[in-house]
Amino acid sequence: MLHKATLAALALTFTIGAASAFDASKYPDFSGQWRRPPGVGTQWDQTRKNGLDQQPPLIPEYQKRLEASITDQANGGQGDDARVSCITAGMPRIMTGTRPFELVVLPQVTYVYGEGNMPRRIYTDGRDFPKNEEPSYMGYSIGKWVDENGDGKYDVLEVETRNFKGPRTYENSGIRLHDDNESIIKERFYVDNANPERLKIEITSIDHALTRPWTITKTFHREKNVMWGEYDCAESNNHVAIGKEYYFLSADSYLMPTRKDQPPPDPRYFNVKK
Repeated sequence: MLHKATLAALALTFTIGAASAFDASKYPDFSGQWRRPPGVGTQWDQTRKNGLDQQPPLIPEYQKRLEASITDQANGGQGDDARVSCITAGMPRIMTGTRPFELVVLPQVTYVYGEGNMPRRIYTDGRDFPKNEEPSYMGYSIGKWVDENGDGKYDVLEVETRNFKGPRTYENSGIRLHDDNESIIKERFYVDNANPERLKIEITSIDHALTRPWTITKTFHREKNVMWGEYDCAESNNHVAIGKEYYFLSADSYLMPTRKDQPPPDPRYFNVKK
């Protein structure tokens, strides 16, 4: 049997070996907390207003669905914004950064941690996409580090994400991804050369609801005085879905209509006296 001291030495050797295998100096500095720039909302393309001004290259069917969603929202409804029911935003909408997030770079995986979502994992260990993985709103992300300028250090994290379930939208106006969930989302993460406190994420959506790949670039600013909050969508959600109707929960805990002449909820399972 091995002596305890020998076992301890072996454990220390493996620990040191594992630590030395990851040289953080070879990777870009993604540390800290990342926030949307001041004045930028949660629209998909940060350079355009949300809704029709986004000019998404949608096929006619999904263009009509977007227009119907916007009309319904203008009349007090929720349109195609499934997020109102507190399901996760999913990919790619989660990368809007509605709330602050951080990137944690490790040898085999990079984590995207946000205040209001479960962690997203970007695997960088050389694996391929699994064959029987359960579909999810986040999808399955595989990344590759790239040294673009040949200086021996990585500059860019390239990512491809597949294997989705839905519904998923780009933003709250209701720009939908296709119901077949065969989306392919490609990203490029890098620090802005002109300003190391600025993170750029180029996102390309390849989806059957689009007439062509749709590429946008999001910008985030690094926050040095980091404070993290806890966000629970269900805790602060005043929207109530009953059947196909959405209602609003008032401050005194009574249902309120969200649009003019909205019918009350269907009481079919209650003994209502007439």
